[in-house]
Amino acid sequence: MPRAAATASTASRPAASAALLDELGQVCGRHGRDDLAVRLTELHGWVKSELRELETDLALVARGPRVVQRAAHHLLDLGGKHLRPMCVALASKVGGGFGAAARELAISVELVHTATLLHDDVVDNADVRRGQPAARALYGNAASIFAGDWLLVEALRRIRGAGVEGLLDKMLAVIEEMILAESLQLERRGRFSDTARIDDYLRVVEGKTAALFRWAMIAGARAGGVAPDQANALEKFGVHLGVAFQAVDDHLDFAGDVGMTGKTLFADLREGKLTYPLIVALDREPALGRVVAALVEHADESGALDAGACAEVASALARTGALAATRAMAEQRVELAIESLAPLAEGPAKRALVTVAEATLLREA
Repeated sequence: MPRAAATASTASRPAASAALLDELGQVCGRHGRDDLAVRLTELHGWVKSELRELETDLALVARGPRVVQRAAHHLLDLGGKHLRPMCVALASKVGGGFGAAARELAISVELVHTATLLHDDVVDNADVRRGQPAARALYGNAASIFAGDWLLVEALRRIRGAGVEGLLDKMLAVIEEMILAESLQLERRGRFSDTARIDDYLRVVEGKTAALFRWAMIAGARAGGVAPDQANALEKFGVHLGVAFQAVDDHLDFAGDVGMTGKTLFADLREGKLTYPLIVALDREPALGRVVAALVEHADESGALDAGACAEVASALARTGALAATRAMAEQRVELAIESLAPLAEGPAKRALVTVAEATLLREA
């Protein structure tokens, strides 16, 4: 696609990241967090040009007649939170700023994330992504897998082209970490009667979700020439932010607004995943394991779960305090993320990162 055409297409709609910040600002207002809403507005003003560049560059990723290109762009064109690229941008601004290398790395981390979503939808037999038909539902499982592979190759090429020492090797290690975490989750899938282990959950989350946030932070830091002690601090921030992000997702699976999340409630449970609230509930009320196992086993051919059994599980989650425990864990991780930033000098970059961490707790999608 010519650059002018891509720019025109992206200019016709608000940047996905800007939409996210606006949405979070509205949520802050509903929760009486006007202070955070003001900081989100400041954050948007500080990074809006970088976010617009990202939107344009994602639209410029090679298009063509091949089904893998159509499947890949189906998801790319739906937009997304673009939180990981924003982390690259903010980390780079701790140092010398968002230059050409940081820009390539921001695009790369979003391509890797998109690739994992294409693969996840095949593994989970998901038909909906971001409120729209998943790529696999339109183009088939094989095309969705190959589209994800194609995006991974494109991302790795861009990381190599950015020329920041060590980051390609780090991404290769992250991809391996993500695969092994997915493997562990697969091994634990549906084992509701076993002893649910928080340490297994954390290994999955730190590998599957937090690792990419960690890479985004170190990539931005390296591209921006950030001092080593500050780069280490940013990397730790990424780990804690990623775990908090996943915990909020886990909470939303049971208590979210379908209209906001774009997926049905209990989707993770339907896929047999042991998320944090479920692990807590099973630990506090082991007999629930039989109820959950029966619920998933007797899903109908479309994957729909029995409404009465779902209500029973929801009641158990409330009774055991599992949802409250999940929120508390997310809050603790956000506190740890913010504490990790202690080596950074006070300024707009640090303030923006604190804002991102605090706003993560108020996500509704």
